[in-house]
Amino acid sequence: MATLQELILDERLESRVRSADRRRQHAELVASRPKPFAVPEVEGLVSPGAYRRDAYYRRGLVIADVLAAAAAGAFALVSVAGGSLKPSALLAFPLIIVLSKLLGLYDRDELVFHKSTLDEVPHHLQLAGLYTLLAWLLSATLFNGEFTRDAGIALWVSAFLLTTSFRFTAREAARRLAPPERCLIIGRSGTRMRLAGKLTAARPSTEVVGYLPLEDERQSHNGWKGADRRRRLLGLDDLPEVVRQLDVHRTIIIPGEADGDTLVNAVSRAKASGVKVSILPRMFEVVGSSVEFDDIDGVTVLGVRRFGLGRSSERVKRTMDLVGAGLGLIVLSPLFAVVAIAIKVESRGPVFYRGWRIGRDGKPFRMFKFRSMVQNADDLKGALAELNVAGGGLFKVIDDPRVTRVGRLIRKLSIDELPQLINVLHGEMSLVGPRPLVPDEDDRVDGRFRRRLRLVPGMTGPWQILGPTRVPLTEMVGIDYLYGANWSLWLDIKILLRTIGHVARRQGL
Repeated sequence: MATLQELILDERLESRVRSADRRRQHAELVASRPKPFAVPEVEGLVSPGAYRRDAYYRRGLVIADVLAAAAAGAFALVSVAGGSLKPSALLAFPLIIVLSKLLGLYDRDELVFHKSTLDEVPHHLQLAGLYTLLAWLLSATLFNGEFTRDAGIALWVSAFLLTTSFRFTAREAARRLAPPERCLIIGRSGTRMRLAGKLTAARPSTEVVGYLPLEDERQSHNGWKGADRRRRLLGLDDLPEVVRQLDVHRTIIIPGEADGDTLVNAVSRAKASGVKVSILPRMFEVVGSSVEFDDIDGVTVLGVRRFGLGRSSERVKRTMDLVGAGLGLIVLSPLFAVVAIAIKVESRGPVFYRGWRIGRDGKPFRMFKFRSMVQNADDLKGALAELNVAGGGLFKVIDDPRVTRVGRLIRKLSIDELPQLINVLHGEMSLVGPRPLVPDEDDRVDGRFRRRLRLVPGMTGPWQILGPTRVPLTEMVGIDYLYGANWSLWLDIKILLRTIGHVARRQGL
C-alpha cells in the first residue's frame, strides 16, 4: 500500500514540502524575529474532512437521544400511566441534549478510535435516571395525568434500553457514511510501522496516510556515481505542511525513549496544526489504564491499583461464573447432544478433546473442547510445523488438514469451545480471564507477565476481542497482564457481550 512507506510521502509531495520549507526559511531570514513554526502557535482550523466525519457522529447521537427520549416518554407516560402529553413536553428534547452534554456523551467520540456504545452504558443509566427525575419533577407541566411508580420505572428502563440501542444504531450508520479517519503516526521507525499494521487490521474506518520521526532520523543512500550522500528526511518542522498536504485528521505520537520536552514539543506542534492528538503512553505497558488521578497542592499523582482481584471481587466473579455456566449448560444441552452425535457419526474417537492447560498458580488441568480434528491430531503436529502462521511460540495453521468437516463447522460457529463451561463449574476456568496456555507456551512466559497466573484462565478474554486472531505470544500475555491490572466486573460484562457480538458476526474466536 503506497501510504505505508517508511518515508511517508511520494517524491512529488516531498518536493512540495521542500519548496514550502525553503519559502519559510526565506521568510525567517527577512523577519526581525524569526519564528520556529511555519504557522502561529494556536490551534489551526480542522480540515473539512475531519469536521464532516465528526459531524456525522455528533448529529447522529443527538438524533438518537431525542428519539429515545420521545419513545420512552410516550411509552411510560401514555401507555403505562394512561395520561396524555402536553405541548410543553417538547421542552424535554433540549433537556435531554443538555443532560447528555453534561455527561460527556457527545465529546468522547472525538477523542477515541474505538467509538463504543458499550463503554458508555453506565452513563446511559445515569442519563435515564436524570431524565426520569426531571420528568417526575415537571410532570404537572409535561403531561395530563398522575406520574405513578410504574410509570417512573417504565420510563427509566425504556429510556436506558432505547438510548443504548439507538446510539449503537447511530454510530453504525455514521461509521458507514463518514470518511475514514486519516492518521499520521509520529515515532520511531519500527514502532510506528507495528502500530500502523494494528490500526489497518483492526480499524477499517482508520487510514494511516504517513509517518514522521519524533526525533531526528538520518539514512545514508548511495547517490549518483556511487557518492555517499545524506538524504534529508521530513521531521517535526514539516508537520504543518504535511498535515495540510495529506489532509490529516489525527496524529498518533509514540514517545519511545524521547524526553519530556520532545514530547511536549510534538504535542504542541500537532495541536497548532489543527489536528487531534493521541499519545501511546509508555507507562501503559507497565500499569495499564486503571489509575486514579489525585492532586497534592497542584501536583498530579497517579494512584495505581493492585494487580488481580481482592477476596470480595473473587467471590463476585465466582458467583457470576457459577450462574452463567449453569444456565449455559442447561440451555445448550440440546445443542451439545446434536454436536456429539455428529462427531461420532463422522469419525472414530471421543466426543471431547481434553488438552492439558496451565491454570491458576501454575497448576495444570485438562480443558474440555468438542473434538474438531482427527483422533491422532497431536501426532501430526510436527509434520505441519512449516505451515505455522502464528509464530512467537503459538501454533496455528490456516486450513488445517487435521480438521474434520464437522470440526470446521463447529469452529466457524465457535461451538467447539462451549464444553469449557464444565471447566468453569469445576472452578478450573472462568467465563472471562487470561488465555489458558499449553505447557510449552507457558514455559516461554517470564518476568512480570508470570503474574497472569494469579488469575483463573477464561473461556474468553481481551485477547479475543481487542487484537487480531494471530498475534505473537508476547503480545498475547501482555494483553492478559493488562486485563489483570485493570479488572472490574463491568470489564468482564463488556468482554462477554463483545464476544457474543464477534461470534454473531462469525469473526471467530
